[in-house]
Amino acid sequence: MPVYNKLVRDLIPQVIQSTGKECRTRILDEEEYIKELVKKLKEESEEYFAAQGPTESLEELADILEIIRALAAVHGATWEQLDALRQKKAESRGGFQERVYLIDVDDNA
Repeated sequence: MPVYNKLVRDLIPQVIQSTGKECRTRILDEEEYIKELVKKLKEESEEYFAAQGPTESLEELADILEIIRALAAVHGATWEQLDALRQKKAESRGGFQERVYLIDVDDNA
């Protein structure tokens, strides 16, 4: 019997049961939930870096976005509030579309 001991998407137990298998789950408390979300973000990031091709990369990015939504909620923000913060930073500091690569800064100028 495989043991996973990890945070999964809400419908995974039903998906497993629909295949005729049984599984055991429990609901995490707030502290455990945050810890597991952070672990999940790392796991999904590693899967993104290992992805082969654009389709697999996009699948992993979608997973990362779902985790970011959950983390925003844990920190008391909605997706819209998080996106507003992202937009504010983009307006003041720019985005990453222009591919600017900083080489160095002469601080004696």
